[in-house]
Amino acid sequence: METEFRYDTQLLIEGEALSEKQINDDITNRFEGDSLLAVGDETLIKVHFHTNHPWEILEYCSSIGEIFDIVVEDMIRQSNGLHG
Repeated sequence: METEFRYDTQLLIEGEALSEKQINDDITNRFEGDSLLAVGDETLIKVHFHTNHPWEILEYCSSIGEIFDIVVEDMIRQSNGLHG
């Protein structure tokens, strides 16, 4: 599989006064990747992002709220039928 960004990064952010627009803008402007979704309300946002540096996304998201239900999947391994 040819993919520019290897890791499918997903998580939930819980906090106060969270903004979908601000999170979308911050991730788009600060990190390399694609397939960004940041949806929810002011207390809970789900983030989905393809990147080569998932730890940067985790660090950013943890700076604006509590992060949980974190999933980082290697899409190349998945496409090759390997898991883990």
